[in-house]
Amino acid sequence: MSGSTPGGAPGSATESGAPAPQVTERPAPQQEGISERALARIFITPSFVVMAAIALFPILYAAYESLFDFTFFTREDFVGLANYVDQLTSPRFWTAVFVTIAFTVVSVTLEFIVGMIFALIMNAAFRGRNVTRAVILLPWVIPTVIAGQMWRYLFEQRPGYINEWLGLGAIDWLGSGASMFWAVVIADWWKTSPFVALLLLAGLQTIPQETYEAAKVDGATWWQRFRNVTLPLLAPSIVVALLFRSVDALRIFDLADVMTNARLETLSVLAQRSIVRDPQPDVANALAVLTFILIMGIGLLFISLMGRDVVGDPEEGS
Repeated sequence: MSGSTPGGAPGSATESGAPAPQVTERPAPQQEGISERALARIFITPSFVVMAAIALFPILYAAYESLFDFTFFTREDFVGLANYVDQLTSPRFWTAVFVTIAFTVVSVTLEFIVGMIFALIMNAAFRGRNVTRAVILLPWVIPTVIAGQMWRYLFEQRPGYINEWLGLGAIDWLGSGASMFWAVVIADWWKTSPFVALLLLAGLQTIPQETYEAAKVDGATWWQRFRNVTLPLLAPSIVVALLFRSVDALRIFDLADVMTNARLETLSVLAQRSIVRDPQPDVANALAVLTFILIMGIGLLFISLMGRDVVGDPEEGS
């Protein structure tokens, strides 16, 4: 037998009788300098500063210009917050706020429902799936102005295709406030539901199929799999889709302008009227700032209420 000790401890003899070399543990190299996280922040900061400056300069300049009185496009006296007081006490402004928020709630809700159905269809495996995806996404790639002109032509009394197809008689969809509102909602619903479907489809494709197979083995029905598997795992994509669409719908202008000749007054339409049709740069700048504050506030509220459970607390992962 050799003279090696059991377990081959350091210092024991090898099978040839020669002493085994001593194994010395080197201390782990200590990291010197700045950490990787700090280095990443240094590299990201210049790009972040440039992007923030590009994004914030227009709104800051508009806020500055809104503090002055204008005669056409000539700056006159400093008036402070007088332009904001005028708008906040104007019934026309609050009507535009109501129309904007109502449009956002109704259109985004309908787009989420239809977008979820489209996403489930596009995620299923069947023959002709690629063609189906192309057909579903087609309305989204059509320019908004063209889509608005098309839907205006359909909703007009002459030739009145919508009325004829639905047997509604001679309804003037684009003549009154309520019908104009629903006409624009329907057009936006048709135009933007594929975008919501695309965002939800990206989330669906990240869900492992093994999760559905395990639920099937446990005897879960289709609805139970959708409610207990799909929706919880799809929550981050749902928050992103709803946030993107809500922010975009709050600044609705193009469809309302094209389909109703700006008679359906949203906040963006009201601001455009104040700078183009009736040049009042002070009023237009105040409306732009108020619209920005409304969108930013609703976006932050949306994230705090719906995104907290999805994103989580960053301190918990540190």
